[in-house]
Amino acid sequence: MSPTASYDEIAEWYEHAFLAQTRGLSEHPLGIDVALRTLLGTESGPCLEIGCGTGEWAGLVRELGWTPFGVDLSAGMLRYASGRLPVARADATRLPFASSTFPAVITVMAHTDMPQYPGVLGEAARVLHPGGVFVHVGVHPCFCGGFVDRSDPNAVVIRPGYLDSNWTTDSWTDQGVRDKVGAKHWPLPNLLHAFIDAGLMPDRLFEGGTPVPTVLAVRARKN
Repeated sequence: MSPTASYDEIAEWYEHAFLAQTRGLSEHPLGIDVALRTLLGTESGPCLEIGCGTGEWAGLVRELGWTPFGVDLSAGMLRYASGRLPVARADATRLPFASSTFPAVITVMAHTDMPQYPGVLGEAARVLHPGGVFVHVGVHPCFCGGFVDRSDPNAVVIRPGYLDSNWTTDSWTDQGVRDKVGAKHWPLPNLLHAFIDAGLMPDRLFEGGTPVPTVLAVRARKN
């Protein structure tokens, strides 16, 4: 089953059960909101979210002064997102926008859903204004993946497998997303090299989640 079809099947669960765990909290436990506030910042203009899912971050993007737009491959997820921001169903490696369209582009907890993430970064760079900002918020490649057991947050276990860049449904929990749709792992050097190769130069980093980081966020600028 493709990741797209898998997300179509879990869209209702994702919106009503998974997101309900954090909806209404003053601060996201993984620091995703803090990452966006810190790295995207307060400004104005259109902001494209690649892999927008159900559009859960559109409200925060607006709060920061931006005008959100979203793209995703899953029609099931977009049915919920369309009530929160303008959306288009699109392949992230072939975005339906002209070059230099957006001053800001973001991805939030989505890069492990994208087997061709280097190509996605290339498209993000293409549709960004020169000097535009790209913000990547994703699971921390060093501490999250099929090789990690996070069942005890105070004693996270890292097993062999970090260097394997593969697709897996292995997960330490059956209450999350990855055991349902799978994930593509990107070791840290591979991930950062993909930014550089796309012409996106990192200038700020953020780690979120305690006591062992769950999230790695990167702000990069288009050359």
